[in-house]
Amino acid sequence: MKSHFQFSNKQRNGIFLLLAIIIILQCVYWFMPNIFASTNDKRHENQKEVNAFKNELDSLRLVEIENRKPKIYPFNPNYITDYKGYTLGMTNEEIDRLHKFRESNQWVNSAEDFQKVTKISDSLLAEVSPYFKFPDWVTNPKPKPQKYSNSFSNSKTPKTFNQKIDLNKATAIQLKKVYGVGEKLSERIVTYRNKFKGGFIADIQLSEIYGLSPEVIERIKNDFTVKTPRPIKKFNLNTATRDELVTIQYIDYEIAHHIIEERTLRDGFKSLEELTKVEDFPVKKFKIIKLYLHL
Repeated sequence: MKSHFQFSNKQRNGIFLLLAIIIILQCVYWFMPNIFASTNDKRHENQKEVNAFKNELDSLRLVEIENRKPKIYPFNPNYITDYKGYTLGMTNEEIDRLHKFRESNQWVNSAEDFQKVTKISDSLLAEVSPYFKFPDWVTNPKPKPQKYSNSFSNSKTPKTFNQKIDLNKATAIQLKKVYGVGEKLSERIVTYRNKFKGGFIADIQLSEIYGLSPEVIERIKNDFTVKTPRPIKKFNLNTATRDELVTIQYIDYEIAHHIIEERTLRDGFKSLEELTKVEDFPVKKFKIIKLYLHL
């Protein structure tokens, strides 16, 4: 047993030194705790600063991402181009459905109409519809009076050509008397007429005016007609050149090229209606186009 507790001088000195170090450290820990506390506090403060810096970087990154997004301004969805539709997130099929709908001379008058025509998703509609801007007469229609005392409002009896008023001489006040034609539409008809020197060519051009429904057009034609048509140059469909064809409304160089190709294959057109068989021909505008053609 004694051999286990017998130490040399060096060993005893080492043991005393170890005990002294332990006692000193214990005293420092108990009597000078601020040294360790201050170190922990500094670490805590440094961590707070690091976290605040990270949050600031994250906020700046979010601001930069938001600024890089293309800004959307209020727009009329009836005039969406291919590029505009792409930036809004629409697919090519959805854009084509809208353009096809517009080619039939129809108009989108609400967000619901837009989704019905394009078949876009509810999520995309919710994202873009707040930017839709429709004319005031669509968003804030004036209430229609219950009774009309106008001379044309309830007239359903067909009139003869001589009894009708010349559409190229009719005033906005006269047009406003037709049931369904208010102040805005009557002014729009006169404005459209005045765009061309000489006015309308034929009654069918009323379908070109935004806001006129087929029913209202029929009421207008019951009391008005084109008696003094604007003189225009008509082209022979079987001899017209491409440069002559492109001067006609709704015919561009591509369609003119297809018309000439079809004319060559058919060895000449036998009737104007055969134009509807031409590739990419705007069938909905046939009645307008044929005003400028003859055989």
